[in-house]
Order: sequence, then C-alpha cells, then structure tokens
Amino acid sequence: MTTVSEPREAAARILERISAQGASGDLIISRGNSLSLKARDAALEEHKVTSSQVFGVRVIKDDRAGIAYSEAADDAALDSMVDQALVNASFARTDEHERISTNAATLSTDDSMLCPADDVDIEHKIDTALALESGLVSRPKVKNVPYNGITDAVGEQFIFSTAGLDARGKSRMCFAHTYALLEDGEKSVMEGYGAATRRFDELDIDTVVDEAYARCLALLDGKAIPSAHYDVLFDIETQDAVFGVFSMMFSGKSAKDGVNPMRDKVGEVIAESELSVIDAPERIEGFHYSLFDDEGTPAKRVTLIGNGRLETLIHNSATASFYGCETTGHATRSARSPLGVGIHQAEIAAGSASEADLFAGEYLELVDLTGLHSGANPISGDFSFGASGFLCRDGERIRAVRNITVAGNFYEMIKRISAIGDQQFWTMDRSALMAQIRFHDVAISG
Repeated sequence: MTTVSEPREAAARILERISAQGASGDLIISRGNSLSLKARDAALEEHKVTSSQVFGVRVIKDDRAGIAYSEAADDAALDSMVDQALVNASFARTDEHERISTNAATLSTDDSMLCPADDVDIEHKIDTALALESGLVSRPKVKNVPYNGITDAVGEQFIFSTAGLDARGKSRMCFAHTYALLEDGEKSVMEGYGAATRRFDELDIDTVVDEAYARCLALLDGKAIPSAHYDVLFDIETQDAVFGVFSMMFSGKSAKDGVNPMRDKVGEVIAESELSVIDAPERIEGFHYSLFDDEGTPAKRVTLIGNGRLETLIHNSATASFYGCETTGHATRSARSPLGVGIHQAEIAAGSASEADLFAGEYLELVDLTGLHSGANPISGDFSFGASGFLCRDGERIRAVRNITVAGNFYEMIKRISAIGDQQFWTMDRSALMAQIRFHDVAISG
C-alpha cells in the first residue's frame, strides 16, 4: 500500500498508468496539518488538530481534459482515480489549447525559510489563545470577544507530470486574531485585528489585543456624515479587499471566456499614470511567496499595470496558447479543481506623495467595508459598499464615521487618483504589499 510518506512512489505509479492509456497528465498532492485553538468565557472552546492529504490528477487525451481526486492513498484508490479522470475526459469538450506543460524541471522551496521549526509546547499555545480573549474582556466597555483564535498550519504541495516535472513547495503560517464587541449604552461596535508569522514564538499577542481594542474604541461613537463627494483613502486591509474584488480585470481566463472588460485593453492607459500594480511572488517575506505556479511553471515578478498602462493579463499555459503568448506563471489548480489563473502576491508600488501630502486637507479614511462581493460587479466595475471609518483633516481623525455607503465605478476610480504614498505596508496576513492610494471625488451617502 502506498503511504502518505511516499509521494514520488505514488506519482510514478499514477503517471505510468496515465501514459499507458496514451494520455498525458499531471498530479497534485496536497497535504498539511494544522492546530486551531479558540477561547470563550476564559476556557478553551476549540482545540482542533487536523491532518489531510489529497491526490488530484488531470489527464489529457484526444484534446480533452478530465480531472479526478482521491483522499485515499492505497493503490486501488489511486488507480481508480486515474480511470475516473480518463472517463471524465472522454465526456469533456475538445480544447486544443489545454496541454500538459513540457516543463521537466525539479523545483523545491527552502524549508528553513518558509517552514521553520520551533519548540513552543502546546500548553504555551493554549495559554496564548486564552490571553487573546482575556486581554480584551478585561478592557472597559467590552461586552464579549465573539471571534478569536490561534492557528499554526503547515502546508505542502507536490506537482508531478508525465513530462518529468518534480516540484515541491512547503510553508508554515502562524496566525492570531481577535475581535471584540464593545457596548456603551445603545452604541455598539465590533472590530478586530490579526497578525501572521512563520514561527509561533514570534507572535506578538499584546499588540494584537491592543490594536483590536483601539480599533473598536475609535469607531464606537461613529455617525453618518452628509452625502457628498469626498477624497477617500482605504486602509491597507480594505484597499487590498477592493482591488481583490476587481482582480478579474487581470485574468486571461475571464478574457478568453469573454467576460473581462479589459480583454482588449492590453497596452492601453487604464489608470492614473503613477499607479503600478505588480504580482510579486518572489517577496519571501510575504506569506503568498511562490516559487512556481500550479502547473509547475516558475513564478516571476510581473508588472500588471505599469504607470497607468495595462501591461499584460495573467495566463496559464492554456490561456497563453489561446492568445498566442507565453504563460506568465499564474496557473491555479487544486487537487479538486480544474485549471484557472490567479495572482500570487499583489503589490502596489510606492508613489511620490509624502505622508504630509497624502493626508493633506479633508478626506475620509475607510477601515471597514461590508457587502464586498454582493455589492460589486467586476464586469461593469460598479460597486456599492457599506462603510465605516473616519473623517480626517491634515492627518488627524476628526470624528468616527459609520452607517455610510461608498459607491462608484472601480475602473473610473483608478483614473481619479490624486496621490499615492511613498511607503508600502503589508496586510495583516502578509498576502499583499501596498502603498496607500488617495482617490478623488468618491460618492458617499450618509
């Protein structure tokens, strides 16, 4: 019986069976383990240890692609998985562009950097989870701490192909988050904060608690403001969320499917001239660092928008073949899903505005958005989100603002950028590195 410790032995058997059927194919093996701890009422509410392994195969025969997966690792289950993928392929439509890459590279990430070990015992981790709750519950006006948790997770992925590809990536992420509900009379607010590290002993719980409480307290007295057009700055978390909602604009797959509004605009100016958006998988300090994509193509730094100009869409091998270009190394595929595309690690390049210039005059700083996906249309660019934040003047928060709506068109908004800060900041989970953008003349309804 093939065991979880023998991925290459399993891969050899699977790929040999694919080749024997006159097909080509690739195999993803995803496995990991995680510890999740949550506290409630000064006691441990959840202590969950999980371990998983999934085999996912893609076969291509007669210009038809089929996928199948198995959570079992015995020979019979893996043989059945291959047979099922071949059956699925026989019912698929033909697609001359989807092929197994000829890439025969051997690639592997550095465990010492991306998956470091530490010797923190479980008792200390439990104490840390309890401290997340108790540190907030003890603060004035805190009603309860409904959401909190500690996660320590290790993920590993192998990609093999009939062309000889052998790629392996492994990473670790420790994350702490806590959200408090504050009440003062009839007023209430819930906000939180989180932090990510690669080693558990590097988590700064005191900062997480202090920042979560400060965010709640700052918004507690928030009220709506008059409806008008304001300059708007999103904080880094909400700015990343907004760009993420409209990230389809970079997708070669959505362009191929005819639903990307930017499909015919490569090479054209689509944004203010100082805006540069990059995919930066090589930044090892980020937690979405990628050595290769899910086809095993080496990942590289790619400028998506350069000085306002749309430089490229992101492609896997199939969309690249459709457009007659090279893959950009942005293939996505899990063990259970078909081939797609996706950004690894977004970056907005630093601009020229000093802090004084970025925060000059009156503006709205938005720190919380609701209805992100239900309120956005990535095809048209139109959006309408509930929002909270602060009315500010010359870098000082004048008053908290809640129960407002921010609306507009994202594709027009990126043309109305009045300033981009000269510093970059990581999001809480270190998935994106961004300079802060000041958008001009944004509609706000109070």
